[in-house]
Amino acid sequence: MSVMTPTAPAPITPASTISLETATVRNWKPPIGLGVFAVIAMLLFTIGARSGVTIFRLSTDSDLIQLPALSADVTVVTIVVTVLLFALAAFSAWKTFQAKKTPLWLTVVFAALFLIAFLTWAAAGATIPVPGLLVGAVGLSAPLIFGALGGVISERVGIVNVAIEGQLLAGAFASAVVASITRQPVAGLLAAIVAGVLVSFVLAAFSIKYFVDQVIVGVVLNVLVIGLTSFLFTQLLSPNEALLNSPPRFPRLPIPILGEIPILGPVLFRQTIIIYIMYVAVAAVWFALFKTKWGLRLRAVGEHPQAADTVGINVNRTRFWNVALAGGIAGLGGAYFTLDSAGAFNKEMTAGAGFIALAAVIFGRWDPIRATLAALLFGFASNLQSVLSIVGSPVPSQFMLMLPYLVTIFAVAGLVGQVRAPAASGKAYIKS
Repeated sequence: MSVMTPTAPAPITPASTISLETATVRNWKPPIGLGVFAVIAMLLFTIGARSGVTIFRLSTDSDLIQLPALSADVTVVTIVVTVLLFALAAFSAWKTFQAKKTPLWLTVVFAALFLIAFLTWAAAGATIPVPGLLVGAVGLSAPLIFGALGGVISERVGIVNVAIEGQLLAGAFASAVVASITRQPVAGLLAAIVAGVLVSFVLAAFSIKYFVDQVIVGVVLNVLVIGLTSFLFTQLLSPNEALLNSPPRFPRLPIPILGEIPILGPVLFRQTIIIYIMYVAVAAVWFALFKTKWGLRLRAVGEHPQAADTVGINVNRTRFWNVALAGGIAGLGGAYFTLDSAGAFNKEMTAGAGFIALAAVIFGRWDPIRATLAALLFGFASNLQSVLSIVGSPVPSQFMLMLPYLVTIFAVAGLVGQVRAPAASGKAYIKS
């Protein structure tokens, strides 16, 4: 009979003596992207070299404080900036080699230098009105910002809002008709909100109550609104233009003192009431989303509806009313087209702005402030093609027309990379 002798337990190694090998993660996308753009700049400014002087006018004739215009020698600026771009790309590569992230300031400085060099090269021998360029960018960004804010709220609560285009177009149509009949632009503004909410009601009803795929409902709504407004424009607005399609526009309301700040004054503080509402909307949505009980419940429903339901939040009701709120905000963006920018309704006048706003939501990582900055970038790209066409840029007009959409594609596909949407976004909630 054999006797089993117990074996002594293995000695426990103190935690302080355990060496953990950490994997070194290096993200080479930023330095590669910056290097590619540096090479593009070198080829553009070398093969298509231009000479002369570009003048950047910093003040308008009505400014109280007149800033002197800046003159930039095209050859000097393009050479110096190209060298700096390669230096920044090399610095980014060095930081990546050390397994560190490329700083945000480096990307911002790189983009600013590239833009300055491109403007100097493209407008050689001409004058660029900087305040006019920026004012136009803010104007073209306004409907995108309203649409992006609506998209952020809707997706944060769990509903993919592909119908932003339809909400913008419905808001533009309703504001034009109501403001034309009442001769009150404020009434048109309220009508735009109601129109956006009505489109959102349809989106919410089919997505939340009947569990229809949210993307399909959004696409169908866009087609429906485009077809309906086009039909009504042809049958009603065009034959009765004086009565139904001649809305009064909001006047510009300069803010005293702030409107006299050089550059920023004409751009930000000599605007119409819709732009000022936009400023308030951006701040209000950000504060409400991240600093209030309402925002906490909204984000909880978009991230984990089961957990939100467990603590007593009515998930579907929260989704329904917040999607309606999102539609109302997007409707305000539609009112900008008719009550501020164009002054009348035209068929399909939004021209895909809703889809660019949706791209701004993704580019901004579902954050109101970042989405606003993304919308401003797209608006700036849109206005840039107009300004460069006026000053006689050598860049083909077809490419300039593509510029806003190229920026959109590059921003979403190249700059954002992998991002995580709200976990329950696009998923219908069925209470178990």
